[in-house]
Amino acid sequence: MQNNWSRYVRMIILLLGACTLLGYLAGYPLYGLLAGLFGYLGWTLLQARRLYQWLANPNRYSEAPQSVGLWGDLFDGLHKLNQNHLRTRDLLRARINRIQESTNAMHDGVIMTDAGGVMEWWNGAAEKLLGFRRQTDQGQIIYNLIRNPAFKAYYDSKDYREPLEIASPSRPHLHLQIQISLFGDDDRLIVAKDITRLVQLEQMRRDFVGNVSHEMRTPLTVISGYLETLSDHLDELPPKWRRAIATMSQQSSRMEALITDLILLSRIETGEQTVDDTVQDLGPMLRQICDDARALSGDQQHRFEISVPEGSVLKGDESQLRSAFSNLVFNAVKYTPARGSIHVTWCADREGGHLTVRDTGIGIDPVHIPRLTERFYRADPSRHKDTGGTGLGLAIVKHVLINHDGHLEIRSRMGEGSEFICHFPRERLAEPGVASAAS
Repeated sequence: MQNNWSRYVRMIILLLGACTLLGYLAGYPLYGLLAGLFGYLGWTLLQARRLYQWLANPNRYSEAPQSVGLWGDLFDGLHKLNQNHLRTRDLLRARINRIQESTNAMHDGVIMTDAGGVMEWWNGAAEKLLGFRRQTDQGQIIYNLIRNPAFKAYYDSKDYREPLEIASPSRPHLHLQIQISLFGDDDRLIVAKDITRLVQLEQMRRDFVGNVSHEMRTPLTVISGYLETLSDHLDELPPKWRRAIATMSQQSSRMEALITDLILLSRIETGEQTVDDTVQDLGPMLRQICDDARALSGDQQHRFEISVPEGSVLKGDESQLRSAFSNLVFNAVKYTPARGSIHVTWCADREGGHLTVRDTGIGIDPVHIPRLTERFYRADPSRHKDTGGTGLGLAIVKHVLINHDGHLEIRSRMGEGSEFICHFPRERLAEPGVASAAS
């Protein structure tokens, strides 16, 4: 490139020198130089005009203008750049069309918006699930079309770690799961998935568990009643029956506990047991739970330490909170060896209230912790058999905390005990509790 430029400069100098020489021979060397300069300037303007016309209307002039010298190389270079640009454009357009075709084939709705929420593009499934119309909704703000306060808050939060479940604005019988991803300059890719079938199956499961639990309670009550009557007259029965009746009574009690927990969990999940947001004094509640846990401990002589500041109060439902806290404390008794320690602590800070139940028990393998709150999940089936639990305690705790806007944190290591922490948001704390904890 540098060699070509030097050659072009030498050619211009030779041209001007020749014009000057001709002018000198004619007796007017200055006029000869000026004639050469104006001639070259005119030729340059002509080439610039051809370049302008080509750039202004490349579709009309598909081929670059033909020329020689500097302008010839310039036209050739621009022509190559233009051809590369056209090939790249066609390739990108083909890829975009392919992406749009594949996205339109999806059953999930896909919407692209800019940072302000203006809808730029969506696929066919989004029209079906959300009722968008391509003729009228292009350029509209998405939360003006999905008029749901929960969606607006979710969209503005920029915290998209968990999906949002809402009803379809155009077809209310459809349940949608919304997941948003950020890209570019706060642009958003929104995916709407139809989870109606999953919601219906979950509701069917809840109804089944609730109905079966209620239906089983009546015959089990009759069986337990007769077993209780027989147990009162064991001396009158043949010896070989006594062990069988004792075993049946024990299993009947376990079944009653299981059904009771199932009914309670079903009521909490389905909303039959509504949350009564009254101010609960946690001190007396937790001390009473610990007294019951001491009775459960019996000969094992567990050591209980309770730390609840005076005036510690929490807004919530008394029965649900008592059930959740009792499950945690009773679990600590069941899985802590004799003469072990159980610590129950309540504290409040700027983030909210925190109830901690810590024991010196056998601990839990970390691999089981993510699934501990699932119904009937057993980290150790043999240990579960010995302690006689129902497998529903931590599931009840989880749903009680969800009803109270909180969450459960579990920390444990094998052989080092376990720690269960109930976190409640600051909005659930009454002012006396916050003040007491701060002092």
